[in-house]
Amino acid sequence: MIKAIRDYRYLMKNRKNLTQEAIVSLQLKNIQELLRYAKHHSPYYRDHEEYVDLSSWDDFYHLPIMNKSVMMENFSTINTCGLRKEETMAYALEKEKNKDYSGYYRDQYVIGLSSGTSGNKGLFITPKSMTKRLPAVFLARGGVMLRDLPVRILFCLRVFSQGFQDINAPFMKLTYASTMTKPDELVRIMNEKKMNILMAPPSMLRVLMPYAHLIKHPLKKIITYAEVLSSADQEQFIDRFHTQVIEIYQASEGQLASPCRFGKLHINEDMVYVELYDEHHHLIKEPHIVGQRMIITNLINFAQPLIRYEMNDMIVLDEPCPCGSHFRTIEKIIGRRDDNLWFYDQKGKPHVIYADLFARWIITESDAIREFQVIQDDISSILIRVDLLHAFDINQLKQRLLDELHALHVDGNITIEVGKLDLPQDANKYKRFISHLHMNP
Repeated sequence: MIKAIRDYRYLMKNRKNLTQEAIVSLQLKNIQELLRYAKHHSPYYRDHEEYVDLSSWDDFYHLPIMNKSVMMENFSTINTCGLRKEETMAYALEKEKNKDYSGYYRDQYVIGLSSGTSGNKGLFITPKSMTKRLPAVFLARGGVMLRDLPVRILFCLRVFSQGFQDINAPFMKLTYASTMTKPDELVRIMNEKKMNILMAPPSMLRVLMPYAHLIKHPLKKIITYAEVLSSADQEQFIDRFHTQVIEIYQASEGQLASPCRFGKLHINEDMVYVELYDEHHHLIKEPHIVGQRMIITNLINFAQPLIRYEMNDMIVLDEPCPCGSHFRTIEKIIGRRDDNLWFYDQKGKPHVIYADLFARWIITESDAIREFQVIQDDISSILIRVDLLHAFDINQLKQRLLDELHALHVDGNITIEVGKLDLPQDANKYKRFISHLHMNP
């Protein structure tokens, strides 16, 4: 309890009080400590001469960039716990097969199995010493505020893990439900246990929308994660569930950003260092510029050091927040680079349309559209599958999309099919955008 109180106060104080200079100083100090530890306990970092001791940020930016493929290829030597890839993967797959996500590997570690957008599995280690401190982290950076206590949370995700179970604490009760649970059963659980916080991916909330009026007890808020929460979706959820809807930006690689009291996403600068680069490979320091490359360094997980690890996400920074924190804010999470759509412009050159914009065009066309999926196999040609709540003229949607593309001086062939769209039956995320092209902005 003492550690939890200390953690909570530390995290809250950091976000509220750290100046920009103090943030930069803390990050460099933490990176130096992480690298020193990695060089002493990780064969990978010890054996690669490129990982030199850091005396400045210039030294840091000259370190190699790692990605998921490199991490998995060298999993056994990167982690500092002596875990072997084959044995750890076998354990994770067995847990997945049996749908048994409780307990710790070797009584010490939570093992996360991520399929990723490319389908390549990733293994991520969280030591018990970290998961046991999750209640304080969750309260400080998980979207739940002190004023919300006591909370009874219905937590919906594809898979569960011991790490989430460790969030349970006095005044904080978390009940897990798989995203495969039928909507009427979720409503029954919420009513029976008088849930006042709903945590779920946006795709799950869209399934629940037609049942929102059956929820008997008022929700204090809804917290989304795992998928991009578009502004259009957020507006729909607020209208249907009659409560505040916020998001946390969480990945297998780390807890990247959390909402402040205004609901604005702030990068967790004391937990992760985020590098963003524009299309010209320049480090982004100003807001409203699309980050074409995102590289992160997890500052707190010494069990699996991820130093300059490239992710597939695209985000845009925002102006400073009125809450007063100097932690950088996120204007929007565009999604994965793989989600981008491509169309030829009038000069025959490929032109990118970001998924968040295309999604907004679809969602705002009609409230009859419960869910959709966009598939692209060729430039300027897409197939859209839509799941409707009630009758709707899909030609109206097609014309809207063609008009929007035309306004951007690009052309496209659009085919729309109507049918039921279900959440995945396995551990994969629901993907609204599926592209088989390999393009870069």
